Amino acid sequence: MSWNPAVAHDAGLIAPESIETVIVPRSRDIGGFEVRRALPVIGRRTVGPFVFFDQAGPAEFVTGEGIDVRPHPHIGLGTVTYLYRGEFQHRDSLGSDQLILPGEVNWMVSGRAVTHSERTSEETRKNPHSLLGIQTWVALPKGAEDSAASFEHHGKDALPVLNAEGITARVIMGRAWGQVSPVSTFTDMFYVDAAVAPHHQMPLPDDHEDRGIYILEGSIDVAGETYDAGRMLVFRPGDRISVRAGVSGARLLLLGGATLDEPRHMWWNFVSSSKEKIEEAKEHWRAERWGEGIFDLPTGDENEWIPLP
Repeated sequence: MSWNPAVAHDAGLIAPESIETVIVPRSRDIGGFEVRRALPVIGRRTVGPFVFFDQAGPAEFVTGEGIDVRPHPHIGLGTVTYLYRGEFQHRDSLGSDQLILPGEVNWMVSGRAVTHSERTSEETRKNPHSLLGIQTWVALPKGAEDSAASFEHHGKDALPVLNAEGITARVIMGRAWGQVSPVSTFTDMFYVDAAVAPHHQMPLPDDHEDRGIYILEGSIDVAGETYDAGRMLVFRPGDRISVRAGVSGARLLLLGGATLDEPRHMWWNFVSSSKEKIEEAKEHWRAERWGEGIFDLPTGDENEWIPLP
């Protein structure tokens, strides 16, 4: 579908103070595979409802190798998985078994409790392959933290795509520029994958409280400064914001929305408004009594799991 937003505010005229935070992700090892973590960081734990942001890859694998994120638990959040290259198999304790491909989205809501695993499929391991993707966590509103777990998969063609000169933007979740993703949400939010041609400007939605940009590839110019790939910029609420792609263009993830209703506690894979619920989840996972407490193992992946740290 077409896209004809209002004339973008000039990226060169944005005041430097409009950039509230610049985040340099930290590298983390998740079992032989390195990820770059932009959220949470000291001084900036959330952007809208987003409480966690990991870039996985780019990585190359030889025949027989791949990703093996063993079964692990979640409470109080939803995981959003979006790939640019490669694939992997999602399995969870609801019985979901879903291969995700580039441009598609997996949305798993933990509610009170869920367990899942993410692995490269046996078919893909038969040949050399690559992977590049993003996984984010969205904190659930307090009233939804004890809801039933759920899982959604949406294909590439189901997500709205907006086109303007030099810009292609896919609305992964939430609403942006009058378009709404079919992925269910609990709060007002936006999450957009945008490809911007060299020297073209990209406006952020003006009608969301919290707004940030993650630079996946290329670079952008904002307020006279250049920011390269692997940076997250968080902007001051209320300002009109546009960014200009650099000489090689840019691949961006735009994210944000309404701020959380109250602070969240995070420990390992658990997010909650209540420290007591996190302690309860710890005890249930430590007990390893699958199917008897709040946790069970993913259907078809019950032979191993990540122990409580």
